This record gives sequence, C-alpha cells and structure tokens, in this order.
Amino acid sequence: MKRLAACVTLPCNFTMKILRSISELSEAPGPVALAIGVFDGLHLGHQEVIRAAQEHAAQHHGTAVVMSFEPHPLRVLRPEHAPRRLMGDRYKAKMLEGMGISWSLLCPFDRATADKPAEEFLAGLVGSCRSLGCVSVGYAWEFGRGRGGNIHLLMDWGQVHGFAVYGVPPISVGGEVVSSTLIRDAIGLGDLERAGRLLGRPYGLYGRVLMGKRLGRQLGFPTANVLPEAELLPPYGVYSVRVEVDGVWVPGIANLGVRPTFEQGAAALLEAHLFDWEGDLYERELEVRLASFLRPERRFVGIDELKGQIERDVATARAELAKR
Repeated sequence: MKRLAACVTLPCNFTMKILRSISELSEAPGPVALAIGVFDGLHLGHQEVIRAAQEHAAQHHGTAVVMSFEPHPLRVLRPEHAPRRLMGDRYKAKMLEGMGISWSLLCPFDRATADKPAEEFLAGLVGSCRSLGCVSVGYAWEFGRGRGGNIHLLMDWGQVHGFAVYGVPPISVGGEVVSSTLIRDAIGLGDLERAGRLLGRPYGLYGRVLMGKRLGRQLGFPTANVLPEAELLPPYGVYSVRVEVDGVWVPGIANLGVRPTFEQGAAALLEAHLFDWEGDLYERELEVRLASFLRPERRFVGIDELKGQIERDVATARAELAKR
C-alpha cells in the first residue's frame, strides 16, 4: 500500500505536507522544483535558494519542494562539531509556509546516506520525481560519499536528464557573507541586530506554551511559558518582545532563563507577558521575536523585590518598543 505524506498542522490552520523519504517525492505533482540544503535558520541565503525553486515551479506549473536533512549531517559525520540548531522543524515549517511553500522533504540522514555515492543520490531524485524540473542549491554545496558531488556534477546530470540547475551564489550583508555560523555567533553574543540583518527578519524563538505555576499571574503579570524549540539560545535575561497571536504582533516583555528566584536546575523557558492583552494561550505554539535586551537574569530575595523590578522592566520595555 502506498505510504501517504506525513502532515504537520500549523497554528495558522495551514497544513504542510511533510515527506519523509526521497521515494515519497512521487507524491508531489510534477515537475518538481527541488531546493536542497540544511536550511537551519532560513536566512537570506537560504531564502534565495528556495526562491529560485519557487520561480521555476511557477513558470512550469510544478511543485516547489524544500528538501532538508534530519538530523544535521554533522551529527553523523562529525558529531563533536555538530552545531546547535537555530530552529526546530515546526518553526521551520511555519517559516516555509510564510514563504508560500506547501511541500517539504525531511530526508533521514544516517551513515548509509553519508556513504551513498553522489550519482546514486541523484539517481534517486530523478527516479522518484514525476518529473524533476530543477534543483536549486547553494553554489558551493557538496554531497555524496567523500563530497564527490558538486554543482558541476549536478549540471552534467541536468543536461542528461533534462532538469535545470540553479547554483545560488553567497549573499553578503554589510560586508559579511551570510551563514548559519555567523548567525549562531551573533545570537551567542546577544547581538540581535546583527542576527536580524543576516536572517532577513527579526530574530525569534518558537515553541509550545506550557502550563506553569501561575506565579506571574499572582504577581500581576500573567505569562505564557514558551518552551523554545531551538537548541541555541541567546544570553539569559529580560527582553522586550513582540509575540504573534492570530496573525497580530502583540508587544510585550519576556524573561529567558531558568527562574533562579523560584527554581533550581530548571529547563530554560521563555516567559512572555503580553501588554494590554487577555486570553488563554495554553498549548498553543507561539513565535516570540526578541526586540532588545534589557537586563541579565538574576535571583531576587523575595516576591516584593521581584515585583518591583518587573514593574520597572515593563516600563522600560514599553519605551523601547515605542521607538521601533
């Protein structure tokens, strides 16, 4: 029996079709325009690779499919050098949906995949698509056993099998070549402005709202306790933020950290208080964009001291957001 594509239902009531193997590409209406890469962060360079596939699909009445790998190939090839992810699969799906993508392929990456010759990998793509219309990649992308595949091999195969190849050159912003590595460096240093320039959008975190102890409500500042999907987090502390709720960006304030006043050894949470907003966000998934860093996280000696600091933080956050 034919296996159906898995689906991820997004908060905006859009259903992203998620394929889990190369063979499932046969389910996508052809010609298929493939954008291939790791795409961690979906930064400006990634967006150009994907846009090339979208334009080809539009011109040829086909389907643009974004193909990435799970886990990150370095987790298999050199685990000690594997980067911490900028975004999880659901945030990536949400971002892709916003770009107009409705099909994606999360290709499993294991040792067998790494050892597959580049020609065999390409044969799988050509044989599975009905038909393969184009492949869009970063110009320097390498693939297959021993990195035996590159843009030149892709072009040779394209000529033989009738698909177009787009090798997208690096994108530079402010004299810097955009890369996920530079974005990780910026986030680790808390440089939100630089991270946003390289991403092409304000830096944000995404995750599900968990049921908390309602301590914020007791203090007069109810919070949505978001468990971030990302493995890499900016410095712990208090931020002015904007939170997307039903398509509207609501201003607010958030504490990212481990809540040292109340808990020891807790997992990092993003506790977001939305200004002038009421409602229940429990179990929903939220995107929280960090606008500015206000202060580091710290431990307070009591509830009154904490409440007083929150009041000052809220006033500062409102003033900061009013400037933007």
